[in-house]
Amino acid sequence: MSAVAHPTGWISPEEYLEGERLSEVRHEYINGYVYAIAGASDDHNRIAGNIFGELRERLRGKTCEAFGPDMKLKLPSALGGVFYYPDVTVACDPKDNAKYPALIFEVMSPGTERIDRGEKARAYHEITTLKAYILVEQDRAGITVLHRIDNDWRQEMFEGPDAVLKLPGLGIEIPFNRIYERTRLLTP
Repeated sequence: MSAVAHPTGWISPEEYLEGERLSEVRHEYINGYVYAIAGASDDHNRIAGNIFGELRERLRGKTCEAFGPDMKLKLPSALGGVFYYPDVTVACDPKDNAKYPALIFEVMSPGTERIDRGEKARAYHEITTLKAYILVEQDRAGITVLHRIDNDWRQEMFEGPDAVLKLPGLGIEIPFNRIYERTRLLTP
């Protein structure tokens, strides 16, 4: 999804949260500025839904839990006031309501790729509980996994319709044909 600047100037995090509670449109908040989240494509929604569905099923009865795109994530205060809505989040502490995610997924479009790979990647790396940030392409069968090893971030690429996404720390593998199911990439 892409963000569109809100026409007002700087507002406090408290004003943002109150406005978000009343709004029918979701907004991301970055250091005092509010950005409306533009609608996503059908394939974007299918991919995010497929990932969420696979994770929800595979994590059933386990400590970790998957959350969909309506779960707002507040980033560490060292970044100032930042709130994002990741496409899919996995949290492994059942008491924290996804405040401290282990995995974050963003489904990228050409319009969001620069922000997802740059600004959001840098921000998400500040989350101490985060084990992996997964960038899913919607225009081709390709996924980049940025995973934390000790305090260093490593990149692993998965590509092609026969690839399998391996999720660090969860022992879960999801075939691309499940991730991209019903999208134009896998529909004859």
